[in-house]
Amino acid sequence: MPIQSIIFPLFTTRCDSSAPPPPPPLLPPPGGSKSGEAATSPPPPPPVAESDKASAPPPPSPGAAEDDIAKAAASVSSCPNPGPLESATWDVRRLVSLDTYDGVRVDISKQLSPYFACVHSFQLGTTMLPDGKNCSYGFTTQMNDEEGFMMARVDPERGTVDGRIHKALLGGLAMGKLQVGLSSEGQSDQILGEVDIGAATWTANLKYGSMGGGNVFGCNYFQAVTPKLAMGGEGMYIGANGNMLSSYTAKYSFANGKEDAADAAAAPGPPDAPSYLAATYNAGQGMLSLNYKRTVTAQRVNIGASLECSPMTLESQVTLGAEFNLTRSKMNVCIDGSGRIQSVLETKLGREQGSPALNFAAELDHGKNVMRFGYGLNIGA
Repeated sequence: MPIQSIIFPLFTTRCDSSAPPPPPPLLPPPGGSKSGEAATSPPPPPPVAESDKASAPPPPSPGAAEDDIAKAAASVSSCPNPGPLESATWDVRRLVSLDTYDGVRVDISKQLSPYFACVHSFQLGTTMLPDGKNCSYGFTTQMNDEEGFMMARVDPERGTVDGRIHKALLGGLAMGKLQVGLSSEGQSDQILGEVDIGAATWTANLKYGSMGGGNVFGCNYFQAVTPKLAMGGEGMYIGANGNMLSSYTAKYSFANGKEDAADAAAAPGPPDAPSYLAATYNAGQGMLSLNYKRTVTAQRVNIGASLECSPMTLESQVTLGAEFNLTRSKMNVCIDGSGRIQSVLETKLGREQGSPALNFAAELDHGKNVMRFGYGLNIGA
């Protein structure tokens, strides 16, 4: 036998025989080395044809569904209710029209029940009362519940009785209001009934009554045009003199700013109302009023400005006001174009609820040489 046959075994092959099976995969050694992980990793997927690439859609992004839902909700969301037309510029009027007085004013209130309270009001040494009187006394009662309130005030010195009733109607869809004023002479008696109706984007008011010896008819409507712009108007007929009064209002609200929004989120209590610019034109008097309110610091500093002018005579009056809220006190200051300065300081004498409050009021009118100073005390819960 040849030597080659002993050293190398002889194998016979054929060209048409099938290929041998592939070797089994290698098992990873104990401990799982990196080389074993590379050896056991699956082979890469086969390349995709160009036609398949063109036909296959791109994979969706994780936040695509949430963005589509947010856009759809924003497109169908309605504008906010602008509130009553009478309160459109209430914030500015509160800043530029302060309740100043002279003499001493004392209010003593007592909570008789969770729904009923009474207030005794005294005013001494004042020159702001009619008929040359320097003192007055008033007794006020008020009852509140979940659907409204009732209030009555009696003034024995003047012989007058004033009452007001607010009541929710139609399950809260409307609000009925009744205001009554009676006097001993009977010449200034008045009664006025109102109904407030509102929906998601508008508020309307209807009023009817008797005032000054004649009937009174009135209505107003306030509509949110965009999330920031609201427009409305009011008309009233006074039967005593046959006058027809009308006014038109436009109000544009805007955010207080990123820094103010962050301060408002961190400050306790309800958030401040947004800043706004409002314009009102009174067609009967031919007067144009511009009002601006700005929140400088959330829950702390507010400023307001009011400009009243007549487009026909070019007469104008400007008033600026500011409010500063501290921990236990509040300071209001306003000044008008004639140089009159008004200020009111209110401070709490304790930290508990119902603690007495001390007020100081001052008014300086250099043009008329008038100076008034007063202080007041509020006692009760």
